Amino acid sequence: MMFLNKAKLAAGASVTALGLAAVLSATAHGMTMEERMAIAEELVDNHLQPSQLSREEQLEEMRWFIEAAEPYRGMSINTVAESLPTHVWESEILADYFSRMTGVNVEHSIIQEGDLVERLQTEMQSRRPIYDAYINDADSIGTHFRYDATLALEDYMSGEGADITLPTLDLDDFIGLDMARDPDGKLYQLPAQQFANLYWFRYDWFQREDFQEQFREIYGYDLGVPVNWSAYEDIAEFFTEHVGEIDGQRVYGHMDYGRRDPSLGWRFTDAWFSMAGAGDTGLPNGIPVDEWGIRVEDGHPVGSSITRGGATNGPAAVFALTKFIEWLDKYAPSSARGMTFSEAGPVPAQGNIAQQIFWYTAFTEAMLADDLPVVDDDGLPKWRMAPSPHGPYWEEGMKVGYQDAGSWTLLHHTDPDRRAAAWLFAQFTVAKSTSLAKTHHGLTPIREGDIFHESFTERAPQLGGLVEFYRSPARDLWTDTGLNVPDYPRMSQMWWPNISDAISGERTPQEALDRLALEQDNLMARLERANAQPNFGPRMNPERDPEYWLSQPGSPKPKLDNEKPQGVTVPYEELLRSWTEAQ
Repeated sequence: MMFLNKAKLAAGASVTALGLAAVLSATAHGMTMEERMAIAEELVDNHLQPSQLSREEQLEEMRWFIEAAEPYRGMSINTVAESLPTHVWESEILADYFSRMTGVNVEHSIIQEGDLVERLQTEMQSRRPIYDAYINDADSIGTHFRYDATLALEDYMSGEGADITLPTLDLDDFIGLDMARDPDGKLYQLPAQQFANLYWFRYDWFQREDFQEQFREIYGYDLGVPVNWSAYEDIAEFFTEHVGEIDGQRVYGHMDYGRRDPSLGWRFTDAWFSMAGAGDTGLPNGIPVDEWGIRVEDGHPVGSSITRGGATNGPAAVFALTKFIEWLDKYAPSSARGMTFSEAGPVPAQGNIAQQIFWYTAFTEAMLADDLPVVDDDGLPKWRMAPSPHGPYWEEGMKVGYQDAGSWTLLHHTDPDRRAAAWLFAQFTVAKSTSLAKTHHGLTPIREGDIFHESFTERAPQLGGLVEFYRSPARDLWTDTGLNVPDYPRMSQMWWPNISDAISGERTPQEALDRLALEQDNLMARLERANAQPNFGPRMNPERDPEYWLSQPGSPKPKLDNEKPQGVTVPYEELLRSWTEAQ
């Protein structure tokens, strides 16, 4: 049969968006299985190659989705994700085909992360539906298992949702499930995309013999991938002050952003303090003090201020914030102070940045366009990615950096039928039939089988170390915000205003972090008084002299006499070889 062309139909003045959805759903509702499978073949052949599965196996999964969705045909559901290329592809390709194949019309909305977190918080508090399913970062796992609003997926898949859980889902193939489990190991969320915060640098500049010789003369060691913050700072100074200009273009040794904006909070909650070494050893997050500086005892948050045994305002955190401001002012373009996360992200691709300590692999695809000055004439990147260097307070056994795991999240109060239909679409976006093609599009891998697929072996030289990183066990040292944070939506909103005050000079780094720690403690104390979290809610420690806690083993850690030890670097080839051998 002939299928409606959405673009042409939408151009007609008499058809509303809701009317279009109704027409599409009604049309899909009357299709035969042969007609639905014809759409599935179109999807598989035109959009879902390569795949872990054979074409026949892909079509079998498509048939399963069509049959499983039969009770929900004619229904319209709303799901939401943040504005990443991966999720845009889900919205433009997968939601469209799922709707046409199954007769369940999906509106997969793409919004800014801050708006998504706010709407999820509103829905969890009011228990009034806004969306039928969220792709919400596993950063919120501490919130999800403490409030009785989020449905544990493990319970759903073995209970109410057992008959609509894809038999070939294969949870063992996912690489980020540990980020989405509660303290007992129960799975609450299912990863839909994943990316890490790594170090980015201009490999071609680092390889120049004149720069290598000049750097060695000034600093006394080799120019290479920085292992510690001391080396990163030296390299930032070298390119900004000693090199200064390459091929007539002003160059900088560092890039970041500093505008008063919610995205400034992510710059810090995404493990900046743990990269400095503020927390404790332990994986996936510090035990008992995590990268936010929150101490947990017996599963209960007990404080974030050093007066309560936390480290949010401890010496290591103050050092980390101080260095952030210093590097932003000394070694980044002057415009960086006024930029947000999204504005600063494309800047390294313009060709005048030597390195960036805090760079998300989600930007990989945007750094590969042929017309960019960071891509050579053969289409290969002039840059590479490597592990982020760590600060002087860091210890062996700590997490190395941050990893985002945007994950499907279901809520208790959602209508069961709408939740079931949304769960089918959620699985559709991560199934083996669809995941490899999606990974090639957005470069945010979620499956072991995808990242080890031969198609990524072939593509690896074009991706600057991404494939080698995700094939290495090293990826397990990059983790999300963990279980210690009891209310991610509200607590994350405390970070950016306080960090902004320090950047503007309104407060010193110590004053800004004292206030942040106090605000976090006050919120946790309110949760405790209200008994708002039935599962491992806060039980605040009494305040004590900070010296008591600073003298105890672990975090919070006393101020070091020397916060800039000797810089250490490693050749990139040696690093890459260690990743490859570790596979």
